[in-house]
Amino acid sequence: KGGMGRETQEANAKCGLPSKSLSTYTWQEIQRHNQKTDKWLVINRKVYDVTGWADRHPGGRRVLNHCAGEDATDVFRAMHPDPDIVQLYLKPLLIGELAPEEPNQERNKNSQLVEDFQELRRTLETMNMFNANLGFFFLHLAQVLILEALAWVIVWHFGSGWLITIFIYFLLTVAQAQDSFLQHDLGHLSVFKKSKWNRLMQNFVIGHLKGFSAKWWNNRHSQHHVKTNIYPKDPDVVFGPFFVVGDLQPVKVCLQILSTREMFQEVVLGKHFFPQDIAWVSTFYIRYFITFGPFYGIFGTLVLIYLVKLLESLWVAYVTQMSHIPMKMSTEENQDWFSSQVLATCNVEQSFFNDWFTGHLNFQIEHHLFPTMPRHNYHKVAPLVKSLCAKHGLPYVNKPILKAFGDIIR
Repeated sequence: KGGMGRETQEANAKCGLPSKSLSTYTWQEIQRHNQKTDKWLVINRKVYDVTGWADRHPGGRRVLNHCAGEDATDVFRAMHPDPDIVQLYLKPLLIGELAPEEPNQERNKNSQLVEDFQELRRTLETMNMFNANLGFFFLHLAQVLILEALAWVIVWHFGSGWLITIFIYFLLTVAQAQDSFLQHDLGHLSVFKKSKWNRLMQNFVIGHLKGFSAKWWNNRHSQHHVKTNIYPKDPDVVFGPFFVVGDLQPVKVCLQILSTREMFQEVVLGKHFFPQDIAWVSTFYIRYFITFGPFYGIFGTLVLIYLVKLLESLWVAYVTQMSHIPMKMSTEENQDWFSSQVLATCNVEQSFFNDWFTGHLNFQIEHHLFPTMPRHNYHKVAPLVKSLCAKHGLPYVNKPILKAFGDIIR
């Protein structure tokens, strides 16, 4: 039996309500509330009805749909760097708590593994592994801005001949790929202590420097982290109708297409595409036309943009997919957070080049377990994660980068 525990007592205090004043529920009752129009979550033994609030959730309503009827304690802690602030939003949604005889999580989950992982997280917090080195991220941004400025200076000084154009094409591609990694850090709120500064800088990097929508990216990426390699909840493994991956997708293409269509309607038809995103994206194209338009004209500048995007997309796609496509894919199994992330993710060997080329996503296991952790700390926590995997008999996959790339094709 789970008992109340220190985390439960803390949750009670934060909610400002004594346990005896709350209704109690069994896991069987909670698991019935897992529909789009009826969503309950459990966080630190507290039961929340998030149905009416889902459309206002910053990470998108689909994330809450995916976790409905489940214990969301670890995923909640993983995705929110400051749970005390989020508690302010949770208070009005509190409807009860788990009955005293109920365990802390569903009975199919390994309670000892869950406890060990939560202890690991507390240890890492004590070690300040969630504190960012702002100098690291400043240098990363400086790298991007210097590459962009250098490309313009070269064209301005040497002209727009073929050799010069090919050279700046590669400079801009590197800048765009590194932009992707930086906005990824900001999107996970892992740079600044205040979320609003992360969001503002993410809009600048992904909107102004890259020409993409932050809302669109956040909505998709949150789902990917919450349900990694879970079909069809993880949009990063939904490639239909062009590709099907894993053992299940070939026989479920129709469901895959319906899921993609629903996401299209949600994102493109107004649910997650805001005027703010359009404004930021517009500044990207305005900047490119001002800086490169005089040398290449409007059409030539558009060609340059999309050729850069083409090469960059191959780079980023290989980096992101090398850690997931070869790993376990399944439909929903409602595993504990640690197991679900470790089994669906693998690492790539560390080196200075690999760290730079992948934006430290060669430590994908650590990133998925602790999404809000600054990436310059991944290598420090990797031995502890590997040790916990060994203790519970879980694989900790770490491979050379070329093998990882080849595994995508295989």
